[in-house]
Amino acid sequence: MANTVLLDVADGVATITLNRPAQLNALSVEMMEDLYAVARSLREHKGVEVVVLTGAGEHFMAGGDLNDFARHFDLKRQARLVAFRAIIEKHVNPSVEIFQSLAQPVVAKVRGACAGFGLSLMLGADLAICADTAKFTTAYSAIGLPADGGMSYFLPRVVGTRKAMELLMLADRFDAAEALRLGLVNRVVTADELDTATDALVARLRHGPRHAYGEIKRLLGASLDERLETQLQSEAEAFARCAATADFEEGVTAFLGKRKPQFRGE
Repeated sequence: MANTVLLDVADGVATITLNRPAQLNALSVEMMEDLYAVARSLREHKGVEVVVLTGAGEHFMAGGDLNDFARHFDLKRQARLVAFRAIIEKHVNPSVEIFQSLAQPVVAKVRGACAGFGLSLMLGADLAICADTAKFTTAYSAIGLPADGGMSYFLPRVVGTRKAMELLMLADRFDAAEALRLGLVNRVVTADELDTATDALVARLRHGPRHAYGEIKRLLGASLDERLETQLQSEAEAFARCAATADFEEGVTAFLGKRKPQFRGE
């Protein structure tokens, strides 16, 4: 690994930091490889309760590293097609799939530029909180590309197909207030409050019902592709699994006792 993506695990929180601040954390081929390595390593860490995605310095990710991509221009068209397809299939796609498969909540903490794959990565998180100074764009069509990193999957599910078409085709920039209005982020805070607000959200998730969180992620992830009867059955099975946990007993007991529940993930 080249340390373009860092992983720190402490007190049940796995923090993944995009680490090319001098390049606004722009996605290079090397960074794609590091992201996949970090995503895979998450599976080896025991006791992770929440995952946080963030960027080093003043930005989340300003899209792809165009200087890095331009190094492939000496390749003939067919060779370039093969090279980029291999890069995305080998590193980008598996990374997105791993984050989606995690039972733990994934929170994106966004400041500064959030463009291209950075926006895909944020959309793939379960929750997103951003600074009021953050700036967003799909970016792809501005350099003659369609989308990657699940953008065409996540975006229409959040904003609808018509708006997703506009955002991808026109690639206009928009601010944090618009991102909140569109439902792309859950909360907007001042830049000075971003760290504190994220820590508070993470702490709340850490002390929440972890079994239920995992089931919620699975249910919502499948809901748009399933028939109602199938989804109802999935809900029944997920409900029953959670009802068999100690967390369910604690939640009911705490509610009846008019106190705050102390979930333990058991």
